[in-house]
Amino acid sequence: MVSSCQNNVKPELVPGVEVKKTSTPLEVIGGVEPIYFLPMQVPFAARIDTGAETSSIDVANLHQFERDGEKWVSFDLKHDENGEKHHFEKKVTRKVNITRINKDEKRLVVNMDIKIGSNLINAEFSLANREKFTYQALIGRNVLNGRFMVDPSIENTLH
Repeated sequence: MVSSCQNNVKPELVPGVEVKKTSTPLEVIGGVEPIYFLPMQVPFAARIDTGAETSSIDVANLHQFERDGEKWVSFDLKHDENGEKHHFEKKVTRKVNITRINKDEKRLVVNMDIKIGSNLINAEFSLANREKFTYQALIGRNVLNGRFMVDPSIENTLH
């Protein structure tokens, strides 16, 4: 397939290509950025991953339970670097199947309140065991779309 840019055709004029326009310029962020999981006081270094549809967070002591006929989870979020810990109880919004090289993994998804840069966002996060990963949090397109452009050659542009 030939890119519309190669033919000097505007993407909005190409059938089947939807262009999302924003009223303000998108903020440029790097491949790793600080993110706050509210009400926690210390930011987590998060990997910014445009290939991931849904953001993900490393949790411990995950327990499923039912409240008023709905599926809920409780879990602990502990900052690996400074030990800050917070216990959360969240309603499960859905389950996702994560395809990995070794095996598929089913994960529960909840809404989390986060602060990234000056943005306060309520977004879906899959709950995972990320202890084998460098970063406890992964920020996917569900947080990035319409808010940020990513330049993987830079890091820690947000405060």
